[in-house]
Amino acid sequence: MSIMEIDKVIKQQRFKNEFQKAIINLFYTSNHFRDMHSNVFKRFDIQGQHYNVLRILKGKHPQPVSPGYIKEVILDKGADLTRLVDKLVKMGMVYRNICPDNKRKIHLNLTSEGIEKLTEISDSLEYHYDKYHKLSNEDYTTLSHLLDKMRG
Repeated sequence: MSIMEIDKVIKQQRFKNEFQKAIINLFYTSNHFRDMHSNVFKRFDIQGQHYNVLRILKGKHPQPVSPGYIKEVILDKGADLTRLVDKLVKMGMVYRNICPDNKRKIHLNLTSEGIEKLTEISDSLEYHYDKYHKLSNEDYTTLSHLLDKMRG
C-alpha cells in the first residue's frame, strides 16, 4: 500500500508546525470524502444533509421524529432544515404529520420509498467505502478518539 503524504499531495514542504499540517490534512481528507459522497448523492438528486436527515429518521424508525431533534443531532448545524425536509417530502421519502397531542408539533417519518432509497444510497456508499477500508478497527477507534480529543 503506497501512502501519499499530505506534503507531497499538496506540494508544500514546510508547515508552521505539526498542528497546521494536521489541520490541512484534515481539511484535505474531509474534502476528499465529501467529493466522493457528493458523486454518489448526485445520482440520487440529494445532498449530504438530506442523507443525514434520512439516516436520523431511520435511526428512530418507526417512531416519529421532531424537527427539533433533527436540529440537535444533524452533522451540519448550519443546514436549513425546513428546506431539506421540504425536498424529502416532495421526493416522497418523508412524510410530515401534525402531532395529534400537540397541534403545534410536527412529526416526521420515513416513507417506504424513503427506506428503499436510503438502502440504495447506503449500499452505493458501502461499495465506495470498501476501497478506503485500509486501517484496522483499532486504528479507526484511535482515529475517532483523536478527533474527539482534538475538538476538545
